[in-house]
Amino acid sequence: MDVSREQIIATVRGLDGALVLLPGPGSDFPEPAWGDAFFYYAPDGRIPGNTQPYGTIVTKDQPGDTASALDPPGRWRVNVHVDRGTFRRLTGEEPRSVGRPRDHTAADTVMPHPVYGPLGWICVVGPGEKTTNTVVRLLRDAHEAARARFERRHGPGPA
Repeated sequence: MDVSREQIIATVRGLDGALVLLPGPGSDFPEPAWGDAFFYYAPDGRIPGNTQPYGTIVTKDQPGDTASALDPPGRWRVNVHVDRGTFRRLTGEEPRSVGRPRDHTAADTVMPHPVYGPLGWICVVGPGEKTTNTVVRLLRDAHEAARARFERRHGPGPA
């Protein structure tokens, strides 16, 4: 059973304090971002300044990021920032020393992000039966980590 990108987006939207950005035509975002999704913890509903999203969905190849071959219709990739222990458990490698060759076009497989793996990002092209539960858990964990960072900086969000 493959999960749709809309199901992943709906799951993240259901998390307390989640902000899901979906750039498209007419938005303030550049055209290369149209069709993608960006996940933040933002209890006030505004894009956080100086903060990267904790997760994304990308729907096409980008300059410098073509290893997953996302341009054919129906291909997309979920990317999630994880802590070092989770990265190590999922990939068998340390983020900063990622180097084992991988087929980044493989679907339904958890692996280091082809570009941002050394920064602690993992990815899954077309989550399916093997990886959907893992992807959802990782997004929930990344959301909670983003909430904790926010609360350390700003105090607790609204109750």
